[in-house]
Amino acid sequence: MRGSAGFLLCSLLLLLALHGTEVAAQDDQPDPKMPCANWMGGAPGHPGHNGLPGRDGKDGKDGQKGDKGEPGLQGARGDTGEKGDTGAEGPRGFPGHMGMKGQKGESAYVYRSAFSVGLTERAPHPNVPIRFTKIFYNEQNHYDASTGKFICIIPGTYFFAYHLTVYMTDVKVSLFKKDKAVIFTYDQFQKNNVDQASGSVLLHLSSGDEVWLQVYGEGDNNGVYADNINDSTFMGFLLYPDMDDH
Repeated sequence: MRGSAGFLLCSLLLLLALHGTEVAAQDDQPDPKMPCANWMGGAPGHPGHNGLPGRDGKDGKDGQKGDKGEPGLQGARGDTGEKGDTGAEGPRGFPGHMGMKGQKGESAYVYRSAFSVGLTERAPHPNVPIRFTKIFYNEQNHYDASTGKFICIIPGTYFFAYHLTVYMTDVKVSLFKKDKAVIFTYDQFQKNNVDQASGSVLLHLSSGDEVWLQVYGEGDNNGVYADNINDSTFMGFLLYPDMDDH
């Protein structure tokens, strides 16, 4: 009995000691709202969930300009764009300085002088200009059919030619320039035959010079002939004018 009472007494004392210790511990627990509440913490807890993102802050000030970078590789050429509208005409500029004088060019004017004529009468008179009155071409009227002479209007170099039918007697003709014989043509007639005589020449003429064809001699060599099937012709034309005179 004494042993049981002693055990109960000891148990009671132990319970009182434990209760006193718990009360002291509760009295010593710091206020969680105080700054030093966690000076003596327990084991770390688990991390909490991520909070919601905060609002964007204000833009900061621009930083200093960085160094120029290396140029990149050239890209492929793009397609040609459509032609734009014509822009407004700009203001007229000031006149420029006078340039150097250029070389003399050819005249835009075309100089023409030509004739082609034929004989209509038989056996022309000697020592006078042969009057070729059949006109093939005389647009500029530089050949005078009433005198049989070509009159130079445009100074320059000319070409003259004649083709004569020879019949009945010999022919000796000469081409004259300014009352002076320049060339002679002689053809000896063959009986029972019709022959031809011709000549040509280049001449330089000045304004007013006259050129014509005439039988040379006293009349024994005037076998120049023409009819409806045989012609005797005289012609001339300007090759190129003297540009210094125009």
